[in-house]
Amino acid sequence: MFKNKTADQRNNLCGLRIRALRKALPTHPSQQKFAAMLQLYGLDMDKNAIQRIESGARFVTDIELAAIAKVLGVSADVLLGLSE
Repeated sequence: MFKNKTADQRNNLCGLRIRALRKALPTHPSQQKFAAMLQLYGLDMDKNAIQRIESGARFVTDIELAAIAKVLGVSADVLLGLSE
């Protein structure tokens, strides 16, 4: 049976990478500022959603993943750990 969690019981593969890439941005945006940046791309997400994604408590849709990758300036493959 397929399980919808990682080996360490996280609900997504990308949360830790999103956190690291967000903190590596030149402006070091907070979760709240990052949510505002995503809203400029049309993704309605708040600070709490960012926190839950980064902690692995929340699933991430493909639409969200695409917008997050665009704001971070990387491909979705990078966020998923499929490429560097």
